[in-house]
Amino acid sequence: MWNGFFSPSAWQLVLITLVLTHVTIVSVTIYLHRHSAHRALDLHPAVAHFFRFWLWLTTATVTKEWTAIHRKHHARCETPEDPHSPVYHGIGKVLREGAELYREEAKNQDTLERYGAGTPDDWLERKLYTPHTYVGIYLMLAINIACFGAIGITVWAVQMMWIPVFAAGVINGLGHYWGYRNFESKDASRNISPIGILIGGEELHNNHHTYPNSAKLSVRRFEFDVGWFWIRVLETLRLAKVNKVPPRPVLAADKQTLDLDTLRALITHRFQIMARYRKEVITPVFREEKQRACDATHDLFIRARKLLHRDDTLITDRHRARLDRLTAENETLATIYQYRLRLQEIWSRTSRNSAEMLEALKQWCHEAEESGIRALQEFAAKLKAYTVTQPTLA
Repeated sequence: MWNGFFSPSAWQLVLITLVLTHVTIVSVTIYLHRHSAHRALDLHPAVAHFFRFWLWLTTATVTKEWTAIHRKHHARCETPEDPHSPVYHGIGKVLREGAELYREEAKNQDTLERYGAGTPDDWLERKLYTPHTYVGIYLMLAINIACFGAIGITVWAVQMMWIPVFAAGVINGLGHYWGYRNFESKDASRNISPIGILIGGEELHNNHHTYPNSAKLSVRRFEFDVGWFWIRVLETLRLAKVNKVPPRPVLAADKQTLDLDTLRALITHRFQIMARYRKEVITPVFREEKQRACDATHDLFIRARKLLHRDDTLITDRHRARLDRLTAENETLATIYQYRLRLQEIWSRTSRNSAEMLEALKQWCHEAEESGIRALQEFAAKLKAYTVTQPTLA
């Protein structure tokens, strides 16, 4: 009995531990994150309750608390009210004390009432899961010891550390500090890795902040979201229903005019549009201008490169001075930077009606085509092909 009901080898025990922790992270990303917090998918009640029960066993998580804190994170992202922003708390504190920041915010009743709507409120939640959160993890400890003997304590310890370290620390910390960005969302979110397996696809954090209500976190061909894989499995078994995924742009090859259909398409796909502007205008023009630059400005080009496409809300005073110096010394870069700001401003001005926005778009495209900058001219021409109407097949 000292070895428990099962006697797995060391490698089998490692595999079992990885499977158990994977079930936990899948429960977090599918049930808590995509289903409860963002309503990106609906789960069959039996599946939803399994995830809720498993999280009670392995994390002592209360659905309402997690959902409310995460919704507040999106609503107040990178502000002093953000429960766990490394921009304000510091990356070290979020990495080391992410779980503590979560528990501190969970005591805020205003957060729970304001952001916790639509979470479970049945008999089990009121009588067991919420008032007796730690009963679950002690029950998990007993199960592990019964199954694996004394080494089950180690398995349990790994299970208890998994979410505080990887979810509360890595996702909330590194996910807003280090990695690459597909989109210039108005926060510091980053994609930690294009392969989202270890933490269920949450590695693709910039994608998520750009499309928070999407059940799928991967957007590029080389990105893999294991959470989406499991959602597709559940969907095939009719245990899940996806409500939303990132919008896919529709281009009509024969469309050569700017109209309200174009405007609606550009607003819908504005994040992809700006990602294309970075790729098709800023990157090639910057590369050409850097080759022409003298040695004295070479270092400035290197340090200011990302600032040309970074959202203005994320540019510090020090970076602003650097960007101003670069654009002051290079007229071409100043031009493409200003055109980027003007394009964003078209759909950011909510006081404008559709006719005014369309007129602004036509003016932008006309001036871009007259700019003499080839990459900018080609980009303006491509905008006309965007549509919200699926092209008919001949």
